This record gives sequence, structure tokens and C-alpha cells, in this order.
Amino acid sequence: MKFFESTVKVRYFILFVSVIVIGIVVWNISVFYEGIKKEEREKMRIWSSAQASIGKAGEEQDLNLELEIINSVNNIPMFIVTENGKFQETNNIPEPIVNDSLKLRQFFESVNGQNEPIIIDLGDAGQQYLYYGDSSTLTKIKYYPFVLLLIVFLLLGIIYVYYITSKNSEKNMLWAGMAKETAHQIGTPLSSLVGWMEILRSENVNPEYILEIEKDINRLKTITERFSKVGSNLALERSSLNVAVENSYNYLKHRSSKLIQFSIDLPDQDLYCKLNPTLLSWTIENLTKNAIDAMKGRGQLKISLCEDKKTYNIHVSDTGKGLPASKFKTIFKPGYSTKERGWGLGLSLSKRIIEDYHFGKIKVLSSSPEAGTTFEIQLPKA
Repeated sequence: MKFFESTVKVRYFILFVSVIVIGIVVWNISVFYEGIKKEEREKMRIWSSAQASIGKAGEEQDLNLELEIINSVNNIPMFIVTENGKFQETNNIPEPIVNDSLKLRQFFESVNGQNEPIIIDLGDAGQQYLYYGDSSTLTKIKYYPFVLLLIVFLLLGIIYVYYITSKNSEKNMLWAGMAKETAHQIGTPLSSLVGWMEILRSENVNPEYILEIEKDINRLKTITERFSKVGSNLALERSSLNVAVENSYNYLKHRSSKLIQFSIDLPDQDLYCKLNPTLLSWTIENLTKNAIDAMKGRGQLKISLCEDKKTYNIHVSDTGKGLPASKFKTIFKPGYSTKERGWGLGLSLSKRIIEDYHFGKIKVLSSSPEAGTTFEIQLPKA
């Protein structure tokens, strides 16, 4: 689909993607929130059991464990209420509220609606009721979806503005500027999310929840690093092409279908070139994903590195359906895609990275229905 040919189609597509992304984000946060809420419920149940043990204990009974449990909960507001509705005890509530009976009653009403009370059985002394609210950590998590949604809306807004720009020169300038702004805008909430992660660790939250959020944060870090380099005056560093290509190969191999047979061919001697490993990796990733799509997820993919008199050459070869010669240059134009839901940005961005930043060339070296397609990246020797 060629998005540049129809702004209306672009708008509907962006709207559809936005709804799907927002739904997934809200659902994941809801599951995460409920998981922590259940953990806090169990924590308060143990706390109430310790309170009941203290209430029924004899004078010589060892209560060190119970006291340790009682003192360990210091961030959840609590009310212990007698059977006749009087406040027996309050914990973790700001002193100005405790000293004002009206504010204390209002605060109790708000807490009362957050969680079901827990019964504290004191034996012959009767029963008490533990009312508790959400912890400060759980309250902060409520803002997490808004941070993620802000990032999503920011990215979608940038894509929307980019696609409705009519002139090619304006498109290029806008792409670079928006990419840098995206990296800048994501950086602030991303730092906040990292801080919240440390708070969650200190609260002994289920490690599985932490691991899933860390994956999202690490992916956002990668996206931020890539976007921050687009439109910048990069200082290329003399680096080993062997290492850069091999790292990209290993990353893609372990994250692709098992039906793809990967192979790599590197020279024995390291080839050094001025490059930016992050952007070069992005280019190889785009070419590899394009090759996998052409093979429909099944086939052979080979990445090789060689040299001639003036350049170092990286080849990405597949056994896909191939391309007609008339499309060898067209596929690098912004908006061109052979996929029904393709954005047409991957190869265009790859061309910009190689030619504008690395002063090299990228092209379709060869292609046929029988042999597949081979892309070539040429980088000038240092």
C-alpha cells in the first residue's frame, strides 16, 4: 500500500493502530495493577493475623515475629475499627489528618471504598475490622499507563505529520527533526519509568512483572538511541566491520523464525571502517526483515562481508520471490511497499543511513525468481 497516495487511508490506518495499541497497553497495565493489588491483600491478611496473635497472646509469649510483621508495613494507610464502629487504631496516615476528626472520617470513607475490610479475630475479646487503602507504590502505578500512552501518541503524531508532508525536501527535514524530538521526549518519561522500577523492586513486587516491564523499557531505550542519531552530525568511529556485522547477525538469528536457515561468511582478518554501529545494525535489521518477508518466513538467508579496492561490501541474500529490475530503485523511495500494511520506510531509512551518514551506497545487487535477492551495502575504506 502506498500511503503517500491517499492521506485518508493514512488517517484511518493510524486511527486503527492507535486503538489497538491503547487497548493492549490498558489491558497489560490492568493485569499488572491487579496482580500487585492481590499481593497487598495477602500482605494485609498476614498483618491482621499478626495483630490477632498479639491481641490473644499471654504475658510470657514471644512476639518478636509478630512485631516484625507489624512494623514492616509502613506505606499502606490502615484503620482498625471495633465492632461498634469506633477507631481503635490508625497507621501510616499523615499527622494533620489524624489530628482532625472531620478529615480523618473523610479519609476513612475514601479508604473504605478501595478494599474489602479484613476481620481480626481476637477470640474472647471479640472482633475488629481492618480497613486499608492502596499503598503509595500502587497509587504511582496508576500513572504508568498515561506515560506509555503519551509516548504512543507522540510517535503516532510524528508519523502522521511526516506522511502528510507533500514535498520531498520538507519530508526529509521533518523526519530528522521529529526523530530527534521523539528521542528527546521519550527520554524524560523513560527516566521516570526506570526510577519507578527501582521503587517496585524495593516493594518486593513479583519479579515476573518487573521482567516484562524491563523488556519494554529496554526496547524503548533502543528506539530512543536510534532516533536520537537521525538528523545528527555523527562523528563516525573507526570500528571493526566484522564485529558489527556479526553482532547484528547474532541478534537477528535468535529473534527470527526457526524456519529461516541463517548463515554468515566473514573474512579471517578484521576489516576496519569509519561507521556508527547502532545505525549500521538498524540497516542490516531492515534488510533482513525485508528478506524474511520476501521468503514468507521460510528459506535461507546469508550475510557476508568482503572487500574490493575502494570499498567494503556487506551482502544480505535471501531465497525469496525476487524483484523485477524495474523495481531496483523504486523500493528505496519513501512510501513504497509491496506489503498490504507496509509503511514503506525501512529501505528508505536504510538508504539515508548508508548514503547520508556513512557516505556509502546501498542497492539491489541481483534478483531473480529462481535465486532470490541480494542487497549490497558499500562502505568506503578508511
